[in-house]
Amino acid sequence: MFMNFDEKEEEIKTKGTMYSVTTLAVIGTMIAFLALGILFVWKMSEAFFETLSTETDNSNANDRMESVRNMNVIINNKKYHVTLEDNETVKKFLELLPQEFTMEELNGNEKYVYMSDSLPTNATIPNHITAGDIMLYGDRCVVIFYKSFDTSYSYTKIGHIEDLSDLGNGSIIAKFEK
Repeated sequence: MFMNFDEKEEEIKTKGTMYSVTTLAVIGTMIAFLALGILFVWKMSEAFFETLSTETDNSNANDRMESVRNMNVIINNKKYHVTLEDNETVKKFLELLPQEFTMEELNGNEKYVYMSDSLPTNATIPNHITAGDIMLYGDRCVVIFYKSFDTSYSYTKIGHIEDLSDLGNGSIIAKFEK
């Protein structure tokens, strides 16, 4: 029933060591859970800010797209609003602006100019041209149609001029600007 002093000290050291190991295990587990919690919060905030950044980027991209989806053309000193297509032809055309052209009459329904720069094409047969359409014929000929008619020719659509009036006979001066 009685232990000697050395045995008691050994038992205390052993229990103390066991207690320390248990304490360290509990503390280690707590630290691990804390680290996981911090990692979770970090990843969640990272995802939140990435979403926020993406939304901002998309908003900025939409603003940029909206700003390049429209332009003006001044024809014989009258300004017209142009709604642009979303294609490679338009992107390249916009890079070349501002440009002023003398456009020649053709067929009593269109004005055209051959540019020095080629543009990318994706020509289709529209079957019908509407007054106000701006088209690319081939890869260098910009055409403004001022009368509506049916066609079997191939064009790449650039855009449409709203409320275009009859441009009459003869050449015109057209300034395209962003």
